[in-house]
Amino acid sequence: MATFVVAHGAWSSAWAWKKMRPLIRAAGHDIFTPSYTGMGERAHLANPAIDLDAHIQDVVAVLEIEDLRDVVLIGHSYGGAVATGIADRARERIAQLVYLDAFVPKNGESVFDIQPAERANKMREAAREKGEGWRIPTSPMPPDTAEADVAWAAPRRLPQPIKTFEQKLRLSGEAPPPRAYIYCKRFGPGDVFRPFAERAQRESGWRYFEIDASHNPHITAPDALMGILQQIVAGRR
Repeated sequence: MATFVVAHGAWSSAWAWKKMRPLIRAAGHDIFTPSYTGMGERAHLANPAIDLDAHIQDVVAVLEIEDLRDVVLIGHSYGGAVATGIADRARERIAQLVYLDAFVPKNGESVFDIQPAERANKMREAAREKGEGWRIPTSPMPPDTAEADVAWAAPRRLPQPIKTFEQKLRLSGEAPPPRAYIYCKRFGPGDVFRPFAERAQRESGWRYFEIDASHNPHITAPDALMGILQQIVAGRR
C-alpha cells in the first residue's frame, strides 16, 4: 500500500482530485489532497501575503500532523514548485516525488523565472488589471476538456496569489528523493512543461512517463493516470 499526497496546481485545490480518490483507494492505497491557503474551501483565507512558502507549509503540516511517512508526493503543474519545497523540508517522510506535467524549479528560482518571460509578464499584467494587483486570474482549461468537466471545474477555479509565482525557492541542497516525471502529450501551443520533461529524460536519476492527455489528466484521464501511478509505485518504468 502506498500513501499519496498531492500538491495541486494553480487556481485549483483538493476538489480537482475527486475522480482520483476512489481509484487510488480501490487499488489499496491512501490519498491526501490538502488545499492551499486561499484556495478551494480555504478561499476565505485569501490575502496578498500568501506566497510559495505558505503553500509548502500547508502540505508539510499535513505530513506532520497525520504523521505520514514513505509518501509518494505528486506535484501537478505549479504544484511541482510546492512539491520541490516539501520534499526538501520533509525529506525523511518522502519515498518518491512525482512531477505531473509540472514545473521543476532549482534553488533560487521562482515559478515566473522558469517560464517564458512573455507569459510571466502577461500574468503580471492580468493581476494588475483584473486581480486587484495581487491575484492572477484563472487560465482557460485545455480545449479538449469535456463540456461536463468544464462546467464542474471552471466555477471552482480561483485566482492565484501572485507572490506564489514571484517568491524564489530556497533549498537546503540535500539530495531529493527518487523522482519521476509524467508528461502530458496534448498540452498544445504554449507548452511550458516540455523543457522539464526533456530534462527528466536527459538527466540521470529520473523515471519518465508520457500520458496521452491534456494538462489535467486527474480530471480528463483518471484511469490512464492511475495506471501510471501503479507502475511508479511498483517500481516499473
